[in-house]
Amino acid sequence: MSCRQLSQFLSENLGDLKTKGLYNVIDPLQSANGPTIIIKGRELINLSSNNYLGLATDSRLKQSAVEAIQKYGVGAGAVRTINGTFELHLELEEKLAKFKRTEAAVAYQSGFNCNMAAISAVMDKNDAILSDELNHASIIDGCRLSKAKIIAYKHSDMDDLRMKAEQARNLGAYNKIMVITDGVFSMDGDIASLPEIVDIAEEFDLITYVDDAHGSGVLGEGAGTVKHFGLSGKVDFQIGTLSKAIGVVGGYVAGKQELIDWLKARSRPFLFSTSLSPADVAASIKAIDLLSNSTEQIRQLWENADYLKAGLKKLGFDIGNSQTPITPCILGDEIITQEFSRQLNAEGVYAKAIVFPTVPRGTGRIRNMPSASHTYQMLDTAIAVYAKVGRNLRVIH
Repeated sequence: MSCRQLSQFLSENLGDLKTKGLYNVIDPLQSANGPTIIIKGRELINLSSNNYLGLATDSRLKQSAVEAIQKYGVGAGAVRTINGTFELHLELEEKLAKFKRTEAAVAYQSGFNCNMAAISAVMDKNDAILSDELNHASIIDGCRLSKAKIIAYKHSDMDDLRMKAEQARNLGAYNKIMVITDGVFSMDGDIASLPEIVDIAEEFDLITYVDDAHGSGVLGEGAGTVKHFGLSGKVDFQIGTLSKAIGVVGGYVAGKQELIDWLKARSRPFLFSTSLSPADVAASIKAIDLLSNSTEQIRQLWENADYLKAGLKKLGFDIGNSQTPITPCILGDEIITQEFSRQLNAEGVYAKAIVFPTVPRGTGRIRNMPSASHTYQMLDTAIAVYAKVGRNLRVIH
């Protein structure tokens, strides 16, 4: 017999989410997560995947994964510090460090794990963290886990960051102070003001930490936001994922050799969670090799993104101020946003509604994620569907 208090809590709160348009329905795929997907037997144009470069379905990555399974099996079998470190893990980390222009790198099971691991391994209750107010949830949780004093600064407001950095330093109460930011903000597609952040960090002796989940493989010829701004060697922590542009799963931290040595000795997900599977590691290595030798897929990604943005903007949609392929259609009202997504789906376009708590209340949007694998024909079809649904819901004229 279930607890009545729990049942009441769940029933009331789930009902509240559904009434306010904040309940997310999960749609299982019956196909690979490519430019089109199959859900409930229907083929839909897919504008919701983080598979920026189409590598999740790349035959070369699949072949590398199959070969790794044949040689090493399907699972690593242990944590990295016992006997879950294969030669493949070291090869991946060496290639990631070279790719990110750092001395070393360490791979984790997810990008979320990276932020839980790295922040708490270095920062503690005697420290302070200056965090952009729109940072990803994994950064927020990593900061909380560290027990450091969290000082939020206004989104990409360098005057506010400077003022709070000066206040924190002059207070003299903290052993270490870190400034932490997303490289690319995933809901709006804007890029962090890294040159100014680095300048402020140098002035006030701050540790610099950039979560480049949506910048790696997209900006800086693939190497990410830090290289995009020519700041290689000036950022202490570079965080990336293997699950977005790389097309597989996992995450990594890149930085100085001593930092990586420390994370391998003290970061809890590294110490207490089974390591990445051989197949995932091998496929990630292949992806890094491909990006190191060619930027063709990155170029195609940007061309497709520019094409989609131009089409939606011409129709009159508010696409915000994205500086990257991330293309939000900001609708505001959560219930309208959810209905917009449902009607897109009915017309053959899969683009999910993004609402609170992922974004602030009243800023609901459809977040479109074009990839290098989309054709102009697919994008034209999607734009035409947007026009139909937008006029039907009186979002555009």
